This record gives sequence, C-alpha cells and structure tokens, in this order.
Amino acid sequence: MSLLRSARFPAIILLSAAILALILANSPAGPAVVALKETYLGIPGVFEMSIGHWIQDGLLAVFFFVVAVELQFELTSGELNSARKALQPAIAAAGGVIVPIAVFLLFAGTSDASGGWPIPTATDIAFALGVLAVFGKGLPSGIRIFLLALAILDDIVGIVFIAVLFTDGVNVALLAFAAVAVVAFGILSRMTGGRGHVAVVVLLVVIGIVTWVLVYLSGVHATIAGVALGLAMAQQPALRTRHAMEPWVNAVVLPLFAFSAALVVIPQVSPTELSPAFWGVLVALPVGKIIGITVFGWISLRVGNRGATPHLSFLDLLAAGSLGGIGFTVSLLLSELAFAGRPLIRDEATLGVLAGSAISLILAALLVAQRARSYRRRGAVAAEHDPIHETAEEPRIT
Repeated sequence: MSLLRSARFPAIILLSAAILALILANSPAGPAVVALKETYLGIPGVFEMSIGHWIQDGLLAVFFFVVAVELQFELTSGELNSARKALQPAIAAAGGVIVPIAVFLLFAGTSDASGGWPIPTATDIAFALGVLAVFGKGLPSGIRIFLLALAILDDIVGIVFIAVLFTDGVNVALLAFAAVAVVAFGILSRMTGGRGHVAVVVLLVVIGIVTWVLVYLSGVHATIAGVALGLAMAQQPALRTRHAMEPWVNAVVLPLFAFSAALVVIPQVSPTELSPAFWGVLVALPVGKIIGITVFGWISLRVGNRGATPHLSFLDLLAAGSLGGIGFTVSLLLSELAFAGRPLIRDEATLGVLAGSAISLILAALLVAQRARSYRRRGAVAAEHDPIHETAEEPRIT
C-alpha cells in the first residue's frame, strides 16, 4: 500500500493506463472495447448509466472527495490557511488559468471548438508531484510547497468550472435535498469519536451515496457531490478516510478514468484537418501554462511581503510552470464535458490533452532535473564551508 501512496508509482500507473487505452482503441480490438465502455449497467428503467459514465460520474466523485479533503486541510491548517501564504501561488495560478485560455481561444476563435476553453486550465497534482519525486531530488521544500498550493488552487478553478459551466436544467428541490444530506454528513462525521463507530461509518457511506444520487439527478455534475462531502466532513475523520482511500484511488479510480477517457481513435487525417480544439489544447497546456505561471509568479514576487513566501528564482518558476502544464486527469474530464454532444471534437481535444501533457511532462523533467542539479551543487559548496548550515537550510524531498 505504501507504494500506491508514493508520488512516483501512481503517476506511472496513470500514464500506462492512458497509453494502453490509446493502443487498444487503435487496434483491431478497438471497436469491441469502445462498445464495452458504452454498455449500460444499473437497474433497468430506474437508474442506468453506461460503464463510461459510471467511471466519469461515479468513481471520479471518489477522487474529487479525496481532493476536497486535501483542499480543506490546506485551507484550514496547511499552506493556504491565510491570505499571506496564498498570495504568491494564487497570483501564479491566476496566470496559469488566464494565459492558457487566451492561447486556446487564439486557435479556436468563434468556431465550434471555442467551448473547450476551460480544458487547458487544470494541473494534475499526482503527475506533477510524481515528476518532482523522480527528477527533483535536492530541490528546496519551498518549490514543492509552491507547486502543491498552485495545483490545489487550479483544482478549485476546475471544480468551479464543472459546477457552473456544465450544469443544465437544475432541479432545485433535489439539489436542496442534497444540501441537507451534506449537512447531515458533516454533523454525523463529528460523532465518529477517536476510532469511529461502525454504525456511524456505515450511515456515513449511505448518506454519501444518497447525496451522490441526488446531485446526479438534480442536473449538477455528480463529481460535485464528492467535493461537497469532502469539504463538509470533520477534518480528522476526513484525513483518516483519505489515507485509507488513497491507494484505491491511485490504483483503481484514476487508472480506470484515464483508460476510459483515452479510448480515442487517432484521426487518419492531415494535421490541417484537425479541429482547432486539438491545436488549442496542445499549445495552451505546455506554452500557456509556462508563460502564465512564470510571468504572473514573477510579478507575485514583487508584491506584498516578500518574506511571507518561499524565495523562488525565475528559473524555479519556469520549472513550476512546466509542471503546471501536465493537465491530464481534470483536463480529460473537462474535455469530456465541454464536447459531450460532439464526439469527434471531444476525441481530438482529448488527444490534445494527452499530447500537451506529454510535452509538458518532458519539459518539466528536463527543467526540474536542471534546477535540482543546481541546488545540489549549491548545497555541496555550502556544505564544504558550513555543513551544519547546509543541513538546516536545504531540506530534501525524497
């Protein structure tokens, strides 16, 4: 289980699942696999969804629950628990949203693809931290903290986009019942005691499922149920739950979603015939993110109290910007939602996410490795003169 909680292994599983899906979708077995994804499961005439939707709307709600628990912790007890701490990553995150949108719209213009502008705004925390773990040995902890805060703020933006932009025909009554269930969930979670009582835990699970069903039926995207429950749950039980669920999310939920989303047939057309959605996402993720995060991050260094946040050089920000371009999970979901009724554009946008994230991953590996070498050399020089100072001032990421 510890392997599945590491930063490296889950990212490898996720990438492998996406590559396998692409290979299968473009093999003779492709039509059968895609047909399986479209197979409906559930109670006939009562509650049915395709396997793809069970993964996207059901299993992914569990992932968003885990994300919301981490978000709740960071906002109350972690690196974002004050405006002073959040200022620098918030400004950088704003750049990492605004500039990719602008880059995407440069390609999409007013075409049918323009509705995909939210796609390149996301950052995949698992992948970004995985690259840091593999290539960032020797980096100061401040860079990891900055990236984590940046990715969490990106997640907030992605959650808002999902909740606001991809909601149609809301049933207010069902949504109100869902809100009551969330409140009940939050109150009940504060009655679990030190180790938790079995009956209370079972009831929490039941309320969680009921909340998900109510949100789904209300017309709001069902993953928002996971977000609401994660934010409402008492912090200590929530952190214990997150710890227990994390290996399953990393080993099952995210790989299944990556596999399902990446079941895309690569179009046999010339590059000029590809949708602007493909080119917009392809360029916006690696280029838009790097420019937005680096420039806005550099601006953030010159506002407010400089001593309030970790010192980051321009090159550090450049590395963080490249990591921010690894959109993957949330970007894939946004692609599915933005072009739900237009499968051809959706598939090409998905290819853009995969290709843009791959380019960002390669750039990030190179830039992070370069920064890590620089800090290791600096640490070695400092150790020659003052080994005690080096140990205190250069915390390591392992």
